[in-house]
Amino acid sequence: MARRVFFSFHYENDINRSMTVRNSWVTQGKEAAGFIDTAAFEQIKRQGDNAVHGWIDRQLEGTSVTVVLIGAETLSRPFVQYEICQSLQRGNAVIGVLINGIRDMNTRTTSIKGNVHTIIGYYNDKTPAYFDDICDGVYDYSAQDGYANLGIWIESAAKARNK
Repeated sequence: MARRVFFSFHYENDINRSMTVRNSWVTQGKEAAGFIDTAAFEQIKRQGDNAVHGWIDRQLEGTSVTVVLIGAETLSRPFVQYEICQSLQRGNAVIGVLINGIRDMNTRTTSIKGNVHTIIGYYNDKTPAYFDDICDGVYDYSAQDGYANLGIWIESAAKARNK
């Protein structure tokens, strides 16, 4: 059975770079969740945070790994933080993939890497949860040949979580 993976990313800033990763995953015969077109996303957002949370929860169903596509602001975004926390509560493996080296639709890259030592939430005792402490690995899509290696990274994280 093919592994179903949830992709988390900052929609407004990184949709084009994220689609590059998604398309490379799908062309290799894999299933991707967490992608929606702009019009549908805006419609859900207009319904409020609870509607977005419900959509996220439905997209996470049947996934075993969450891949956070990290742009400059990704880890500070509330919906991304929600996706990560929900993924962990479901027992998903979570990996981070830096996407700043991927060209956007205007053929530009950004030199700004997302800070993986970002607080994404808090534990019950109010201590901060940093992304790099809770994830199962951080990779660089461009520098580490993500096209060829994304599946290996995902499988390694899944095995580490017995998924």
